[in-house]
Amino acid sequence: MSRVARVLFVLLAPLLVGSTLGSRASQRMFQIDYSHNRFLKDGQPFRYISGSIHYFRIPSFYWKDRLMKMKMAGLNAIQTYVPWNFHEPQPGQYQFSGEHDVEHFLQLAHELGLLVILRPGPYICAEWDMGGLPAWLLQKESIILRSTDPDYLAAVGKWLGVLLPKLKPLLYQNGGPIITVQVENEYGGYFTCDYDYLRFLLKSFRCHLGNDVLLFTTDGACKEFLKCGALQGLYATVDFGAGSNITAAFLTQRQSEPQGPLVNSEFYTGWLDHWGQPHSTVKTEVVASTLYEILAYGASVNLYMFIGGTNFAYWNGANTPYQPQPTSYDYDAPLSEAGDLTKKYFAVRDVIGKFEKLPEGPIPPSTPKFAYGKVAMKKLKTVEEALNILCPAGPIKSLYPLTFIKVKQYFGFVLYRTTLPQDCSNPTPLSSPLNGVHDRAYVSVDGVPQGILARDTVITLNIMGKAGATLDLLVENMGRVNYGHYINDFKGLVSNLTLGGNILMNWTVFPLDADDAVRSRLGSLDARVSGHHNQAPARRSSNYMLPAFYVGNFSIPSGIPDLPQDTFIQFPGWTKGQVWINGFNLGRYWPARGPQMTLFVPQNILKTSAPNTIVVLELEQAPCGAGGPKLCALEFVDMPVIGQLTQDRLPPDPARKDS
Repeated sequence: MSRVARVLFVLLAPLLVGSTLGSRASQRMFQIDYSHNRFLKDGQPFRYISGSIHYFRIPSFYWKDRLMKMKMAGLNAIQTYVPWNFHEPQPGQYQFSGEHDVEHFLQLAHELGLLVILRPGPYICAEWDMGGLPAWLLQKESIILRSTDPDYLAAVGKWLGVLLPKLKPLLYQNGGPIITVQVENEYGGYFTCDYDYLRFLLKSFRCHLGNDVLLFTTDGACKEFLKCGALQGLYATVDFGAGSNITAAFLTQRQSEPQGPLVNSEFYTGWLDHWGQPHSTVKTEVVASTLYEILAYGASVNLYMFIGGTNFAYWNGANTPYQPQPTSYDYDAPLSEAGDLTKKYFAVRDVIGKFEKLPEGPIPPSTPKFAYGKVAMKKLKTVEEALNILCPAGPIKSLYPLTFIKVKQYFGFVLYRTTLPQDCSNPTPLSSPLNGVHDRAYVSVDGVPQGILARDTVITLNIMGKAGATLDLLVENMGRVNYGHYINDFKGLVSNLTLGGNILMNWTVFPLDADDAVRSRLGSLDARVSGHHNQAPARRSSNYMLPAFYVGNFSIPSGIPDLPQDTFIQFPGWTKGQVWINGFNLGRYWPARGPQMTLFVPQNILKTSAPNTIVVLELEQAPCGAGGPKLCALEFVDMPVIGQLTQDRLPPDPARKDS
């Protein structure tokens, strides 16, 4: 080195060293400090206090409002799932814009200063249809989900190759909000216990996200679950609810992770609902007390759910024995389904404030609600009369019934039609001997309702009709099982039906696209076209009418500031069905079973520039259409009713054996 070079080096060395240190100091890192049982964020001790929010259950219009309320509760992070079926509804067809724009949602969290714990599955459970797995995976009937089945792995690998590169720029070390990423979900509770499957996922996540991201697993705080759910290279965390033995739960985590931070990835603030059962609640005092204990342990925690939201359209899941979940996913969470502040919200905030400095500034208020009142409804068409609109491509002929998957219909309804091969002038048993109605079939003969066949509860129904009469079964998919052995949940008529002991054959199968029909044709039909249906007596049995569409409209009052506002719709005298407002599928209603009596209507689907159109598909019995005195109407109210019914006051369901 020349004398000049040496002088330059001596002069520049301090600058070079300072530059290097500055680069290291500015480098964002999130990692585990095993020696001190904690997380490190940019080299400093860190504990996250997070809350679960599902962007796919909340209108994007309200994402920022809900996130801000979470931040003002003292949370420093949020946790969310990514449901595969929400983003890839058909193989190779991806949806990542509008309500599906997960990147925008995560950026909003980032802008508000919230970190993100991401749970991209591929299986998520979440009381979501098929646990987030797309139904089209079942095109291979023998597929073993959540395993090294080569067809399953091929689909998962392709999906992760689309999703994870979108998320990589949002990782914390890349300047984004994502501090940790979960691999799979509660895998220890699934029967396959396939470590090679977890290794495949680990390799895929590392390939797409890099080696610096902190990957973790979550399982119930039970030794048996952690045995199959944990894997070297993935940090094992546990989940447990209010009132649990915290010491015992974290000792279970310590059996898999002797060192590292204690983490409850799902601290349950409430619980899920099922149709026909009381609304689940967990006492605020118990939630607050247990949260205090968790934080006093120095553990990191995620409150599941902090806001539940809504299972719009057909997205709800189900449990076994078959119990579908309702449209509301309120969860008795600190923020209500409609994003309202609750007693539990302030109790949780007070606890967090004992451990962390709460953010300054006002908490965004609960949104105002408006009771728009009653809306008269007119009968439009029965499903049978509307088949050309609902199934424009025409039906499919088959010797034996075809499942939803076979006709590439994943949600909603399929109508199965055949003719009676024998005279049934006396009541004759129509039966599903292998419990093959998934999940509910509305049965008619020559346009006369006969009753309902229902999964697990009613497998035989006596019908009447002449030989050659048309037998129709409108089969409803009530939501796929989302947890346990039976998530490979086929829909429709999944086995043969018998009439008087003889197998029925020669079926005509109509896959019904109700959403498209409502958006493009049904809702805009002039009432004069089908007005005569309101005067003609409806053909009915004593308990049922033919499934039919009803339409009505209402205008938002003018001259009132700040309208439209959120509202709730209730169904006086209606029984069970599906409802759309301005083409948006709001979800299922079933006030005859409860506990949910009203559906949440967010203001963003309403309009003031033109009348709002409501379309209802009533499946069992409407309060009108038979010349009865009752008003055929829906009503918009400003208060929700989710948990009004209790088990001992539930009205009977004719399709249940115990009714």
